[in-house]
Amino acid sequence: MKTDFDLVDGRMTVMEALKKMNHVETKSLLVDKRHEDDEYGMLLLSDVAKKVLATDRSPDRVNVYEIMSKPVLSVNSSMDIRYCARYFERFGLSRSPVIDNGKVVGIISYTDMVLKGILHFEHDYSDD
Repeated sequence: MKTDFDLVDGRMTVMEALKKMNHVETKSLLVDKRHEDDEYGMLLLSDVAKKVLATDRSPDRVNVYEIMSKPVLSVNSSMDIRYCARYFERFGLSRSPVIDNGKVVGIISYTDMVLKGILHFEHDYSDD
């Protein structure tokens, strides 16, 4: 899991959100809740390519909320990495916010699962 992620307001324009983006390696922006009973959203860079660039829309005139996914399927930080991989496969996810106690604490992707998850498991098993 990456604990560095970008959390933006859905009312921002796509251009404002991209300029605010500090963690390009996550390839996504998490969209904050508007209020306590709301859900988090997610904007993938591929969404911007497909829904703004490919349709010749101006990123200065499109708001994040218009093209984001919401609600997003999330995982808990205590979820076993094997179940997380199955969850991603079952629901066609490429990345997901990690939420504990109603707050985003990170973001997980297949890359994190493979490079950090498998290597972590290998280290645990090699100690036997």
